[in-house]
Amino acid sequence: MRRLLFTFLLLLALPAGASGVLYLYNWNNYLSEDTVRRFEAQCGCRLKQDYYSDNEEMLAKLEAGAVGYDLLVPTGNAVESLIRREALRPLDKTLLPGLKNLKPEFLDPWYDPGNRHAVPYATSISLIGYNVEKIRELDLPADSWALIFEPKYLEKIKGRVTVLNSQRELMAAAMRYLGHSVQERDPARWEDAKRLILRAKPYWAAFSNSTYIKDLAIGTIWVAHGYSNDMFRAGQDALAAKRPFTIAFATPKEGAVLAVDSFVLHRSGRRPDLAHKFIDFMLDGRNAADVSNLIGAGNPNAAAMAHIEPGIAANPGIFPSADDLARLEMLRDFDPGLRRQLSRMWTEIKVR
Repeated sequence: MRRLLFTFLLLLALPAGASGVLYLYNWNNYLSEDTVRRFEAQCGCRLKQDYYSDNEEMLAKLEAGAVGYDLLVPTGNAVESLIRREALRPLDKTLLPGLKNLKPEFLDPWYDPGNRHAVPYATSISLIGYNVEKIRELDLPADSWALIFEPKYLEKIKGRVTVLNSQRELMAAAMRYLGHSVQERDPARWEDAKRLILRAKPYWAAFSNSTYIKDLAIGTIWVAHGYSNDMFRAGQDALAAKRPFTIAFATPKEGAVLAVDSFVLHRSGRRPDLAHKFIDFMLDGRNAADVSNLIGAGNPNAAAMAHIEPGIAANPGIFPSADDLARLEMLRDFDPGLRRQLSRMWTEIKVR
């Protein structure tokens, strides 16, 4: 009954005769308004977005019965999960001539062999953003997860730190700090990560997936665990507001999570034709460059590189070096048993 009501309410929210509307379910702050305006002018349609801040949030909403989204932008492990649930439409590659612009290393990924369902859009790294002047003044290490997990450092910045409100991301950061893979299957090692998080939790101001952007930019917090493109935005906002400090971000030396986010077509979408038009529009090098120049994300599109601002292309927090790439891992989906155990650990982390 709940599922039917959810579906009915969403369908009521769709405007009558919405044949010219493309519905996109996207990450917060992941598509610039300039890009949207250009696409709408080219296709003679409208693009409407709903937003999520975590893959688990998106998957849960779809599992609860949300329908009507033409396009989603999941990360690799979520693509894998959606394919297993048979929730996606296969791509019609005859409608996507721009696929030739993708970098070779983003073709045939582990989560979607042959790119049957997913077209890579952007990359990000889950890392540490920080107030340069405060961290320098306090003589704290900005290149290690120790900054958010070790009490000897946290004592100096208590109440000025936020971490992602994401089970997979936060526990992955703890695992990397402990020297383990984020793809580890041993529950005992995940228990170690849980204990590390619980030890550090009293020093943190909040679990946050989006407010840390503003908080960093205005100086309310000094350190944030979050996504590289969000840190880029916080830095730009602080600069535009002429704040007396600088926001920088760095990949911890112990390693971090690399995310590749892709466009996929949900089976409930009513306009796969518009969805393909949008994807091919975004495969054009000039359009693809927007996600780097305006959003601060890494870019899987080779044709975009000539249009990306040199300072952004040279930023290792956005385009990691070969050495940094060797220290990055992607999240993978786990078997149901381990997923349940991690969910219980996460509940304990949040309530204690």
